Amino acid sequence: MLPLEIYKQLLVEFGPQHWWPKHCDKKRPGFDPRFEIIVGAVLTQNTSWKNVEKAIECLFEKNLLDAESISKTPLRRLESCIHSSGYYRQKAKKLKIVARFFLEHKKRPNREDLLSLWGVGKETADSILLYAFNHPIFVVDVYTRRLLAAHKQKKLSEADYDKIKGFFETQLPSDAKLFNEYHALIVRWGKEKI
Repeated sequence: MLPLEIYKQLLVEFGPQHWWPKHCDKKRPGFDPRFEIIVGAVLTQNTSWKNVEKAIECLFEKNLLDAESISKTPLRRLESCIHSSGYYRQKAKKLKIVARFFLEHKKRPNREDLLSLWGVGKETADSILLYAFNHPIFVVDVYTRRLLAAHKQKKLSEADYDKIKGFFETQLPSDAKLFNEYHALIVRWGKEKI
């Protein structure tokens, strides 16, 4: 089955997912919905989204969901707020690095710049580019690999990240909305079917 056929099948089964950002309707000085997405992309490393939501909510309630606030907040305070996301000491340091980066770089980052940051791997960088900056880049995660295996693409499911990413990007129209929704649907499928 081709990637576009799988996408259509998932869309019929689960409907549109409407991911990110959660607080975009709440206006606060300095609040940028893209930064909420960036924070979520860092916090979701090695944990469930439910735990990330708790951390993001705490950051929002304490007015810490922007790059300037995170960069100025003492590490311990940041750690206590994101504790629910696991690996909170490492993630607090990662958030500070990412916050400083986005304070210094006002334009859309490129993948290489993001990958040069400590704690930002391919999945995180691609999530930031896709969800925060609407850049048509396909995000690969464990659910993507499982979906491929479930559709008799075992060899591809075991390939490296960039090969899988390239497979989807060459088989699908280069469309950020499509990639956004497709990744969200894959995650939904993974949570419900596995």
